[in-house]
Amino acid sequence: MKKEVWKIADEIYPEMLDFCKRIVKTPSISGDEGNVAEMFYHEMNRLGYDDVFIDDWGNVIGIVNGTQKDPVIMYNGHLDTVPEGNSDDWGGYDPYGAEIDISEMLNPFTDVNEKTEVIHGRGTGDLKCNLASQVYAGAILVRLKKQGYSFKGTFLLTAVVFEENGEMMGTVKLCEGILKEKGIEADAMICCEPSSMRIMLGHRGRMEIRVVIKGRSCHGSSPWLGINAVEKSAKFIEKVNEMIWSKTERDPHLGRPGIALTMYHCEPNELCIVPDKCTLVYDRRLIPGETIEGAIAEIQQIVDEIVKDDPDFHAEVSVNENLRTAYTGKAEEIKSAKEVWITDREHDFVKACAEAVSENNIPVVYDYWAFSTDIPQLGTRMNKPAIGYGPGQEYLIHTVDEKVRLDFLKKSLPVYVYMFLNAVEIPKGKFVNTE
Repeated sequence: MKKEVWKIADEIYPEMLDFCKRIVKTPSISGDEGNVAEMFYHEMNRLGYDDVFIDDWGNVIGIVNGTQKDPVIMYNGHLDTVPEGNSDDWGGYDPYGAEIDISEMLNPFTDVNEKTEVIHGRGTGDLKCNLASQVYAGAILVRLKKQGYSFKGTFLLTAVVFEENGEMMGTVKLCEGILKEKGIEADAMICCEPSSMRIMLGHRGRMEIRVVIKGRSCHGSSPWLGINAVEKSAKFIEKVNEMIWSKTERDPHLGRPGIALTMYHCEPNELCIVPDKCTLVYDRRLIPGETIEGAIAEIQQIVDEIVKDDPDFHAEVSVNENLRTAYTGKAEEIKSAKEVWITDREHDFVKACAEAVSENNIPVVYDYWAFSTDIPQLGTRMNKPAIGYGPGQEYLIHTVDEKVRLDFLKKSLPVYVYMFLNAVEIPKGKFVNTE
C-alpha cells in the first residue's frame, strides 16, 4: 500500500499544484477567509472525502474514514494570511500572482543556498501550499480505499480561520464547538505550519498584556496642573524591560522568555493637551514553568512597586482581549493567551511520524519554533501529542519574498500519508502528551 502512495502522489501532484495556484491567487486576510474556505470545501468534496462541512465560525472540516473510527488524526492548518503589505516591495512579483520560476532558496539540510523551482506569493509558505498538501494526502487515502486497500482510523482535515491574530480562535471554536457536537475527538495533531521539512516539537507560550496608565489632563502651557500619563509610562516601560531581560531562566529547547512592547496609544493625543491615558500592549513569550497568571502577576508587582514611590501613578493590568468577527458574521471577544507547547520526541506518535519522514528518504531533524501556532489547543489544553511539519520555510514567512520550494511541496505529500498510516497503528491509549 505504501508503494502505491508514491505512485498516486506522482499522478495527482500536478492537480495539487493547480489547487495551490488557485488558493494563493485568492486573498484571505484574517476575518475575510470566506472565498478560500469555499474553495477548500469544494475541493475536498470533489476529491471524494467521506464528509465535508463548514462550521458557524467558517472553519472547513474534511473527513476520510478508515475501517474503524479510532484513532482520529487531526491535520491542521489555517486559511488566513497576513496582509501583503506594499505590493511595490515584492520585487516585481504580484503578491497574489502564484508565479512559478527558479529562485535561490536555502536548503535546511545542507545550510547551502541553491537554485530551485518555487511558487511565489502571500500565503504560499504560511501556509496555503502546506495545507493543500494535507488536503491531497486525504485524497490519496480516498484513492487507496477505491483500489481496495484498507486502513484504520479517521483522517480529520481542519482548515481553520483566525490563526494569524494569535488567539487560536478558529481551532478553539472548532474543538469546543462542531467537533464536540459531532462526538469527534482528535487523538493527535499534525500541524502544517512552515518547518522546512523538520519535525517541530514545541514553542513558547504567547500572550498579550494590556496596561492602562491613567493621569490627569490639563492645558499644555501649564503641565504642572495635570499628571502626564505618557511621562508616567516611561518609568514603567523601563522597569518592565529590566525585570524580563534580567531573568536567568532558560529552557534547553525553547530558549529564554521574552517581552516586546508592540502597541502604544495615548489619549486625547491632541496638541496643547497633557494626555491623561496611555494604553500599552505587550507581546509576552513564556517558557516552561511560566504561566499566564504568573506573567500578569509580575507586571502587577512592578505597578505596586512604582506606586510606593509615586502615589500619582495609577495603572490597570490585564490579559488583552480582542473582538474578532468571522466572515460568517459570528463575533466574540477573546483573550489573547496561549500556553507553552512541547512534545517528547520519544513519544510513540513522534516516532511514527519520524519513521514516515525516513521512509520517504528525507533526513529526520527535530527542532522548535520561535513563533507560536494553534497547537496548544490540542497539545497543551487537551493533552494530546502533536508535531509540526510543513514544506514552507520559516525565514520567508510574513515577508515580501514569500515563496515555497516545489520539490519540498511534492515530497511532503506522501510523507503526510505515511504519517497517518503509521500513526493509526498506535493503540488509542497511547495518545497522551507525556511531556
